[in-house]
Amino acid sequence: MQLVKTNRDTLLRPLQIVSGIVERRHTLPILANILIRKDGEKVSFLSTDIEVQITTTAPIGSNADVAATTVAARKLLDILRALPETGEVTLTLANKRMTVQSGKSRFALQTLAAEEFPTVAQAEHFNAKFTLPQKTLKHLFNMVHFAMAQQDIRYYLNGLLLVVDGNNIIAVATDGHRLAFCQVETEQQFQRHEVIIPRKTIMELQRLLDDNDNPVDVQIANNQIKLTFADIELISKLVEGKFPDYTRVVPKGYKNNFTVGRDQLLRSLQRAAIMTSDKFKGVRCIVAPGSMKISSTNADQEEATEELEIDYGGDSVDIGFNVTYLLDVLNNLKCDSINIALGDANSSALITVPDKADFKYVVMPMRI
Repeated sequence: MQLVKTNRDTLLRPLQIVSGIVERRHTLPILANILIRKDGEKVSFLSTDIEVQITTTAPIGSNADVAATTVAARKLLDILRALPETGEVTLTLANKRMTVQSGKSRFALQTLAAEEFPTVAQAEHFNAKFTLPQKTLKHLFNMVHFAMAQQDIRYYLNGLLLVVDGNNIIAVATDGHRLAFCQVETEQQFQRHEVIIPRKTIMELQRLLDDNDNPVDVQIANNQIKLTFADIELISKLVEGKFPDYTRVVPKGYKNNFTVGRDQLLRSLQRAAIMTSDKFKGVRCIVAPGSMKISSTNADQEEATEELEIDYGGDSVDIGFNVTYLLDVLNNLKCDSINIALGDANSSALITVPDKADFKYVVMPMRI
């Protein structure tokens, strides 16, 4: 039975959308496959790792038949990428094998039964629903994702806190050493809901969301979030646990603050980072009236020194930071200048964008 007959790129796109979460090694071999369902002209592609599930559809069915099967995602993707861009591709199913044919190239792949594929059960009731432009949701995630923890034993830090409150949508991420906060206002009104979205889901959404005004429908249940946009549906389990109270982490009332060019500070820190080691990423910052000095050393007694002129008349502060935490935020911001507020050498620093209250970044000091 012929499933699909279309050009290579038209078939490649839905496969690229769903294959991102497919893991090569899994306790369930069938999860290395994608589920392909054909209902006449409509063909759907589905992948899951039990935690996250992505579905997309395309009108590429070659006849009115109904069929379903599963096939190795990576192999099918690699085959299509290796085929000529202009060629027409057919997928045919017969005797538990899928044949991929284009011109004089022909590949026969094993399949596993569609009935054995474990799909994620969709929640029956959603507590909160809202709609945002794709670029707005992508912006929220981009501004905080780098502060998420990776494989922390405090599992609730291995994800992003999404807060729906009044007319605000808030995203927060922290790994215990730094915290990033971003919010957007909407014309909708909501009851307060807080959920923790897993790290893998956030990384996948950043890949799939576009920088356009097309809508994303977001639905939140007790243990699940569902996002629908363009021809894509993503369902993800949520992380259980209590996220730290981010409102208590953000410093208030600091008197020592100054504005500095983002690019200028970024370049200086990048140069200073060259003299740090893999094990110790510390840089020393001495802020005094009129200047900010940045220095770094390593075990070989090598050193780097940078000096920036700043418009500052506050107290002198000698403080150390993990340079990676500063570079992460500066690389993500798309502004000309940033504001840095300091307490003393033992207090967290607060980085914000001048004239914008929608972004905050808190970074803890380190001993140098």
